[in-house]
Amino acid sequence: MQSVNPYTGETIRTYPSESDEQVDQRIRAADRAFRDWRQTPFAERARLMHSAAAVLRDRKRELADLMADEMGKVLRDGVSEIEKCASCCDFYANNAPAFLANQHVDSDAANSYVAFDPLGVILAVMPWNFPFWQVFRFAAPSLMAGNVAVLKHASNVSGCALAIQEIFQQAGFAQSVFGTLLVESARVEKIIHHPLVRAVTLTGSTPAGRSVAGIAGSELKKTVLELGGSDAYVVLEDADLGLAVRTCAQSRLINAGQSCIAAKRFIVVSALYGQFVQRYVEEFNAICCGDPKDGETDIGPLARHDLRDGVHGQVQKSVQQGARLLAGGQIPAGRSACYPATVLADVKPGMAAFDEEIFGPVAAIIEAPGEQQAVALANQSQYGLGAAVFTGDAARADRIARDIEAGSVFVNAFVKSDARLPFGGVKHSGYGRELSSFGIREFVNIKTVWHGAVS
Repeated sequence: MQSVNPYTGETIRTYPSESDEQVDQRIRAADRAFRDWRQTPFAERARLMHSAAAVLRDRKRELADLMADEMGKVLRDGVSEIEKCASCCDFYANNAPAFLANQHVDSDAANSYVAFDPLGVILAVMPWNFPFWQVFRFAAPSLMAGNVAVLKHASNVSGCALAIQEIFQQAGFAQSVFGTLLVESARVEKIIHHPLVRAVTLTGSTPAGRSVAGIAGSELKKTVLELGGSDAYVVLEDADLGLAVRTCAQSRLINAGQSCIAAKRFIVVSALYGQFVQRYVEEFNAICCGDPKDGETDIGPLARHDLRDGVHGQVQKSVQQGARLLAGGQIPAGRSACYPATVLADVKPGMAAFDEEIFGPVAAIIEAPGEQQAVALANQSQYGLGAAVFTGDAARADRIARDIEAGSVFVNAFVKSDARLPFGGVKHSGYGRELSSFGIREFVNIKTVWHGAVS
């Protein structure tokens, strides 16, 4: 397994894959650690989780450098990602006891209540695009719930995976409460079948989700899947046009467009369509793709050259299908995996830019005659992760938000994850929820305890 700098094309480091025997030993060690960790009081778990937050903050520039090297994230975005991870650790350290407190229920028992018990070893299969945040938003609630975790991270961010393991150990967690497995993706199936793995969480593509869900289902193991997205942003005639353009452009360019919840389809009513397109193109023409460690860079390269080439193929296909290319759309010269901020207008259902998830800085702008058609186009997708509505009417926004098929709908703002709110999707964007009280209860045994009368 190799980590390759997507800006320079240079190999950073090669990592040997662990043997099946080593993987088995790690999982068994995690299970042994679980027996003690599940009995650890919340106060001690919280102390360690706050310590992890402190380690993250102390090392944020170093970890941002590592992300820039391994997957091309711009430094300031890397620093923000680490700060967000630290906040997530603090959030669950502060709130897990209340989220998992026994819930007493009136019944015909002398006493009855619902308890939330940990499951054991949880396998996390995680992607490269947010190499720290994707892991910590799972790990912080899972560990605070009393579970232990083994991480199979994307191979191109193996350095980040090892750094996360080190962070937990530096914070004082027992060695096997959280561990990283350096293995290829083809070996995930065997790990899921391991008898001591109790559940699986995956963030990744829809095909990967289908595969993991099928394997875990054959073992009757719980899964949480956060998969692809083709988020629709609906811009209505009473929207603040300047706000809508700026927000839509910003959302599409988060992490160079390599985000499941980055805006991808911009559905604009006819009354604003021409103005929106013109101003959106101006925004994108000013974007610079370059060295992620240069403070002047707007977006870094895509994480790998094959991913960049795949995005370009989707753009070319969309143009051949009738979309208008108004900005970008050309692979730049040089060794980097950069791809320019690209605008496709007059996109329609049946085109790649409408039907598929484009994981790069490519905006698909779609015209709708009015509100009803805009909502229908937003829902005309196999995905349902996030969405946004731009309007000056709050009541109208609430009505539309309830009609859009997505796990999150934001009004006059871009979609983002927040530890305080549940996060996840519907349709081919997956199932289950991360974050908030809902996320911490995904990997627990929701147990009924019933007491009869005592003589």
